[in-house]
Amino acid sequence: MRVTILTQYYPPEIGAPQARLSELAAALVGRGHEVTVLTAMPSYPVGRIHPGYGGVLRRECRDGVRIIRTLIFPTQRADLLGRLANYFSFLCSATAAGSLLLRRCEYLLVESPPLFLGLAGLWLSWRTRAAMVFNVSDLWPESAIRLGILRTGSLGHRFGAWLEGLCYRQAALVTGQTKAIVADIAARFPRCRTYHFSNGVNTRAFHPERRTAAARGALVANGANACVALYAGLHGLAQGLDQVLDAADALRAHPTLRLVLLGDGPAKDRLVEQARQRRLDNVRFLEPRPRDQVPPLVAAADIVIVPLATHLPGATPSKLYEAMACGRPVVVVAEGEPAALVREHRAGIVVRPGDSAGLVDALRTLSGDAALRQELGANGRHAAERLFDKREIDNDFIEFLEQLDRSAPAVGDMPRPVPSERT
Repeated sequence: MRVTILTQYYPPEIGAPQARLSELAAALVGRGHEVTVLTAMPSYPVGRIHPGYGGVLRRECRDGVRIIRTLIFPTQRADLLGRLANYFSFLCSATAAGSLLLRRCEYLLVESPPLFLGLAGLWLSWRTRAAMVFNVSDLWPESAIRLGILRTGSLGHRFGAWLEGLCYRQAALVTGQTKAIVADIAARFPRCRTYHFSNGVNTRAFHPERRTAAARGALVANGANACVALYAGLHGLAQGLDQVLDAADALRAHPTLRLVLLGDGPAKDRLVEQARQRRLDNVRFLEPRPRDQVPPLVAAADIVIVPLATHLPGATPSKLYEAMACGRPVVVVAEGEPAALVREHRAGIVVRPGDSAGLVDALRTLSGDAALRQELGANGRHAAERLFDKREIDNDFIEFLEQLDRSAPAVGDMPRPVPSERT
């Protein structure tokens, strides 16, 4: 098969979609398929083009994957106008470059968000005569409403809802990262073909044995006596990291607990300044690390915090699976699917978003009970190996696409997919 992946986010950027899509591309190549990625110049999450990149167009090949990079307007602004400029600049450049450079293919996989990229996907799938696979990692515009980016009933909300429906109806297949996303789409658009393409984790890279003295030292000095609670990921609006600082404030007198925030994003400067003003000496901020350096750091922590600012339907952060694979107990600040997952597998403690006292209690409980941390971490590792191994998830999905390609060469003749056994 020839597969094109259209995504705004791709390595060397660090993040969940970047890792997920690059691993899928590698798995496709490993099974003998031809893969092209149409993506932007890397700028996420800092809002600046990475060194060594730039210009209007760049072509490269990595590990057998053909990569076409196009112009994007990078921005450090988190407001709506900044986001729109960022999204639409890539939408336009990707549409132009794709029209000129993409070859005919069997599948065009479009990553959403940003939802607007679906417009380019619709055009390019027609142009390349490909079946469009529309992958939904967050439900937009619903998530934008929940985060206060859009107002209910506004022009942006109405346009987003129209575009969402158009993309779902026109796609040959709609995939979702969580069961809740797939269920929501199937309920609202019953004629859509859906597939649960679950998030997962490389259980060989993220492993308890990746813990090293060097990684521990990178998290905290004199780490032998400390209990380290780590957050590793984007510092943005959806993560609600203010509640982590509030917990640190309440726990400032704790003799051993230290909170470490690893990563970058539009909210980081504000969070660093807030911690400085509040004199939170028990909080440490670390700069983002290359992807291959993250597993030892997660394994070196004692607790991993996975927070969300509010309930976002369908959102299950990939960092939850990474913590579980490393055998670390999690404090998940969320409702819905991530909370249910942690409860089902007894992999940590669940706190409702906004419950500062609950977060403090969870951190205090785990920091004071090494045996409980060991038990919950082992439960998480077992679940990750059994249910969330990324290699198996990718292979199942690729086999599904291969089956569809063999049985339905014409997009209009594609059979309605059967839900994955992994759902």
